[in-house]
Formats: sequence, structure tokens, C-alpha cells
Amino acid sequence: MQPSSFASALSTNPTISGVVEEICAQLHQFSTARPDLLTVFFSPDFLEQADEISEALRSRLQPRCLMGCCGESIIGTGREIEQRPAISVLAGSLPGSTMTPMHLQFERSADGNAIVGWPEEFDSVLALDSAAATSSLILLADPFSFPTDVLLERINEDWPHVRISGGVASGCPAPGDARILLNERVHTEGAVAIHMSGQPKQSTIVSQGCRPIGQPLVITQAEQNEICQLGGRPALLQLKEIFDRLPTSDQQKVQSGLHIGRVVNEYQDDFEQGDFLIRNVMGIDPQSGRIAVGDYFRAGQTVQFQIRDEASADAEMAQLLVAKKKDNAMVPAAGLLFSCNGRGTRMFSVDHHDAGLIQQKLGEIPLAGFFAAGEIGPVGGKNYLHGFTASLLLFQNPTGS
Repeated sequence: MQPSSFASALSTNPTISGVVEEICAQLHQFSTARPDLLTVFFSPDFLEQADEISEALRSRLQPRCLMGCCGESIIGTGREIEQRPAISVLAGSLPGSTMTPMHLQFERSADGNAIVGWPEEFDSVLALDSAAATSSLILLADPFSFPTDVLLERINEDWPHVRISGGVASGCPAPGDARILLNERVHTEGAVAIHMSGQPKQSTIVSQGCRPIGQPLVITQAEQNEICQLGGRPALLQLKEIFDRLPTSDQQKVQSGLHIGRVVNEYQDDFEQGDFLIRNVMGIDPQSGRIAVGDYFRAGQTVQFQIRDEASADAEMAQLLVAKKKDNAMVPAAGLLFSCNGRGTRMFSVDHHDAGLIQQKLGEIPLAGFFAAGEIGPVGGKNYLHGFTASLLLFQNPTGS
């Protein structure tokens, strides 16, 4: 079997005709061979021309599957174009892959809520994949009409072997403004997804950009999203003792943005950076000592307070990329990057940080993506919706291909 091949293209041309010509010229290797997969990400400058962009690219490149969405800022190989006109494309030839496209919607009824739009054959496809554990889903969702976390919970429960990567469309300020592409259709609500199985294999890197402070603590009392007690004492008292022992620089970071990490695998003996699912601290009640967080917690879970800053985010992502590079069994062939719209120059003092670091550590692999309003990726074997995170999906070819 021939190995997969990829190419990426990025254009900052402000006109439709110009941007399509530039993209097709950069994807010259697909001028005579149809790509199996074409992902398209475009800035809000092109919202009203989404139909025209999709039609032009499908006419010129004739992909078997096309998906894409709008993003506040756009990512290409080694570059991040922030809040300027841009379109980024990743094209791939995937001779060993089976792809199932779908448009999912959330419906409310008297009988209960449901996610609809699953292909009839999807259950049987997933059943075949479960033994091989090669099943993945690329998901792009509308921020207003689709509850991404509900979908992730269902897949975690019903199809735990499926790994999901993607992002929530951004740069669309009101309901109905989003543009989400799937083949010949442009949707303004719901979510689009492509399920992939077979070759090439995919792997993920999810960089949450935090480092732990203090020590792990067990929740001894919680009510929904409020942590009441840690280790049998008021949560705020535990935090204050940790805060008092921190250096002044870290105390300032706690005051500007405190987070909490929930241990994903409670069976580990030790917990390090990357072992936690990070959630925001939303508020603190000084009278009751409770801490409100951006998720539901329960007694018995192990947590640790976290801080996020530029140095921590840079170091964690670099470490994850270096570890991936050392995996001699597979070589990265291309990537899709879903980075939080709070990253970029809002977090880092250099331009093109995430895309540039990928290029530095993994080489100049074809890359496309966007700054999302929520990033999707697996942590500890389960799929989650994140914030302030970089979620990287890598297509990989076996060594020697």
C-alpha cells in the first residue's frame, strides 16, 4: 500500500479569486490526483463567501471529503495569521483510510434531548474499529447551537475507543453567523465530523499550558461545580496555605489566573504536569471557603491547583513535541492544530508560537488549523473540551514508508 501524502497551503490574499489561485498553486501535487481529505479554515473576512470558497475548491481539487469552518485567526505551516484575512488548507491522500462524513444536530423534544445525524452504518463501523483501536473523529462545532461536551460524554461512554480532535468555530459573534463546511453543504448550526479508520494512524498532543503548585489534594466535599473541602478542610484555607509558601512571582500568577487540575488516572502513584484535566477557577467565596470551578467535581477525586503563564505553556508544548519526535515507530506526516483564541500573541511574546514550535520540533510538516472557541482532544484516554489549550492531531506514516 502506498503511504499517505499531504500538502498544506496558506493564503492572505483578500480576494476570493486570488486566494483560490494561490491555494491551488501551493497544492500543485494534487492538480492531477484527487485528495481524499481537504480541510479548509478561513477568517471571518470570508464568512459571506463561504459557499463560493467551498465550491471553487471542490471544483478545482475534487476532494472525496471536504470539511472546514471559520476561525478568528488562521494557522498554516509555521505561521499564525491573527485577525487578518487568511485561508488555510490541508489536503491529504489517504489510500488506507475509510472516511464517514456526518452533520450532527442537537434536538430538544418532550421525550428528551438527542444528537441526531449519525449515519445508519456508524455503529457497525465503530464495532469493527474497536478491536484495532484505530478509530478517530475530527469534529468542528458551532458555538451557539451544538453542545460539544454532551457529544463527548456520549462517545466516551458508548464508544470509548474513539479519539476526537477538533475545535469550536470562532470569529462568529452571533447565532447563525458561523459557517461550517461539509462536502457541498455550508451549515450555520450543528457540527460536522469525519470519522476515520484504517491508515494512516493518527495520534494527538494536547498541551494545556499549566504547571501544578502545592500538592495533590483529595476532595472531601463538593456540590456540583463548587469544591467545599479539600483533605477535610475548607478549600480556601488549603489554597491560602499553598499561596503563602509560593514565591512572589507565582503569587502574582495565582492572582491573575488560577486554575485547578483534576487527576485523570487515579491509579497512578505520582502525578505530574500532563496528568491533569485543567479547569478554570471561576470564583471564591471567602465566607464559606468554597471554590467554584468550570466543571462538576465530586468527593474522592484528586485535584491540584495550577497556574498558567507563557513559560509554562511553552515548556509543556515543547516537551510533548519532543516526546512525540522520539517515537521511532511512526513519523509525523501532517497535522491539524486547534489552538485557543486566548493563545497566540495574547499569551506569548513571540508571533506564530504554537505553529512555529511544531515546525521547530517536528520539522516542516504540512499544517493547517485555526484559533478556536474551545479545543477538543483526549486526555488520559477520554475526550474533553478544553480552554487555553493547543490540540494537535497528527497523521503518521510508518517508519520506512
